Amino acid sequence: MGAIESRQGTLKNAVEQALLLRGQRHFQDLAEYQCLVADVVTRLNRRVQAKAAEERASLRPLPPRRTSEYEELEVRVTKFGTASVKRILYSVPSRLIGHPLKFRIYAEHVEGWLGGVCVFQSERSVVPVAKQRGKKLDDRHLIPALRKKPGAFARWALRDDLFPRSEYRQRWDCLVENLPEREACKRMVGLLDIAARGACEAQRALVLADLLQAGTLPELDGLEERFAPRQSDLPLVVVLPELKSYDRMLEGAA
Repeated sequence: MGAIESRQGTLKNAVEQALLLRGQRHFQDLAEYQCLVADVVTRLNRRVQAKAAEERASLRPLPPRRTSEYEELEVRVTKFGTASVKRILYSVPSRLIGHPLKFRIYAEHVEGWLGGVCVFQSERSVVPVAKQRGKKLDDRHLIPALRKKPGAFARWALRDDLFPRSEYRQRWDCLVENLPEREACKRMVGLLDIAARGACEAQRALVLADLLQAGTLPELDGLEERFAPRQSDLPLVVVLPELKSYDRMLEGAA
């Protein structure tokens, strides 16, 4: 056990030295960081390559089945459409409220299973530094419930975590200052709903920034017409011919 813990410390020190030599700790994405760690591990393994070859001759064959790569926990979804997994609060689709889900916790993502069906999947989050808990919320999961009771938005515990961008938070502050609380909540929930349904958070953020600079309050009807997803026309279904007609066609060709 001591040898394993010592090896982990050696790897951490080697990664730290690689970061110092790199000159910065900013990475474009996770794949770039994983590439750096892989290079460090390869360099460390090269030192013990001869000894590892000696040990490999004495190893037994691997098991026929692969071991589980995840940790499994059973968590019941709350009435607010959330579930706490490993000190991280995840939002799940509202249709799963009250159901006990089996969460499979992988290294990089989390899955929620109901029976034998995967009904939820999300990127795994970590607890922020100096925090007791973390959050991983998706506004598309929470907005449907808020549409039924938009007045709860003003004092909702998860309100500040629901804003996808800073422009939405600034717009909320402006609405509270210029409208009654009930109307401000209704309009803000409507703005978030349009952004979630139309997958246009970035475009909407630019429009909200322009309205904020002009001192104009957003109108839901105009934004709904501009950004809400359009319902596509149903395709025209043509009645299929009888199968006997194909038989006659084949007979004629013969």
